[in-house]
Amino acid sequence: MTLTRKGIQKSLGPGIILAGACIGGSHLMSSTQAGAKFGFTLVGLILLTNLLKYPFLLVGTRFTAVTGLSLLEGFKARNPIYLPIYLTVSLVTGTFTIAAVSFVTALLLTNIPIFAAFPPMDLSIGVLVSSGLILLLGQYKALDRISKILVVLLTLLTSFAFLSLLRSNSLDFIDINLIKSTPSPWTLTNLSFLIALMGWMPGPIELCVWPSLWMFSRSKDSKYIANTNEAEFDFNLGYLITVATALLFVSLGAFTMYGSGNVMMSGSGVYFAKNLIRLYTEAIGDWAKWIIVPASFAAMFSTTLTCLDAYPRSISAIQGLLQNKDRGITSSGSENKRLRVWIVLHVFAALIALLIARSGGVTVAQFVFGAMTGSFLTAPIFAWMAMDTLNSSLVEKKHQYGPLMQSLCWTGLIFLVGFSVLFIANSFFGLGNSS
Repeated sequence: MTLTRKGIQKSLGPGIILAGACIGGSHLMSSTQAGAKFGFTLVGLILLTNLLKYPFLLVGTRFTAVTGLSLLEGFKARNPIYLPIYLTVSLVTGTFTIAAVSFVTALLLTNIPIFAAFPPMDLSIGVLVSSGLILLLGQYKALDRISKILVVLLTLLTSFAFLSLLRSNSLDFIDINLIKSTPSPWTLTNLSFLIALMGWMPGPIELCVWPSLWMFSRSKDSKYIANTNEAEFDFNLGYLITVATALLFVSLGAFTMYGSGNVMMSGSGVYFAKNLIRLYTEAIGDWAKWIIVPASFAAMFSTTLTCLDAYPRSISAIQGLLQNKDRGITSSGSENKRLRVWIVLHVFAALIALLIARSGGVTVAQFVFGAMTGSFLTAPIFAWMAMDTLNSSLVEKKHQYGPLMQSLCWTGLIFLVGFSVLFIANSFFGLGNSS
């Protein structure tokens, strides 16, 4: 199967949308803060995490390309408990993730004069309702077009900000050290931050299901069925963009904020949003506000939009599969109607979560990093489900992973389990804490 320009154009979409989902909280907040607190020391961990998650996140794309089934159909056929597990976690994480990313998106809007006077909660409602209307009215086609525009926009703007910094004289005094920093990130006191950083870097492993479902909608939209090479080219392009932008945000954080990482995330949500932009503009210049604000907003709005589509899409598909009604690939009117219902339910659930968080005095950092931590702790479960399904008799031997990718899978699984156990031991049993 060869790659052709026409085939790439018609199949390009699910991987780019996945990039839009990933380039949000993990990049704008945790990657930037990683650079602000520890300089370039965590670049190696970020690259390692992206490498070890790659084979698991690729599973959905490859499985659908070679079998014609969604990965959720594969879960159902492989083990009867896989779908209920995925459903349970998605119902919980979906609500809090959508709430978290929509709130951060709203906070970034406060940097625009016309929105500065509005309360963040009101802006969050506006972001959620706008995203919901786009998906309800435009469906997958709108998601595909808007995601591509936002991903291109944020990549270009972030690259421009990075290049502007490289040309400034303020970098002459910066020590680019990939090995150590002051303070050092390699302590148990920083473990919770490292877990959160890895949780959404580049995204939760449960995202492996999303491109699998989007491939059916893309095929319906383009009237073209992508072959394995075309589907994986799309995925790899999106993945490359997520890795590159993660490094750009780490660099921006290190160049503009090193030594002020804790200050950046302190205070109220509005303080975080304004402080983030202020630190960038102080290093680059006031004109940089018109680059950083749209780039940051594009990153978070693309994440909000894709999450508000993907979580309901996954849950709707699982409902159809568990009830033996349909395949859950939105190929019929009843499937599309069910998806729209779940989108509306997620909008209301996210609003309730935001209200609860506000009444409980939860800060933006706690809200987002809590969602990231939950994603990391559930990652080994989804990693195993993905690997087990691809290695099953559902997939021909020639399409299963070879020795290199299999080794990468096992290494990644050990990595995820090891850090999860360490985090649990430290958080609940006091491992490494001084008495």
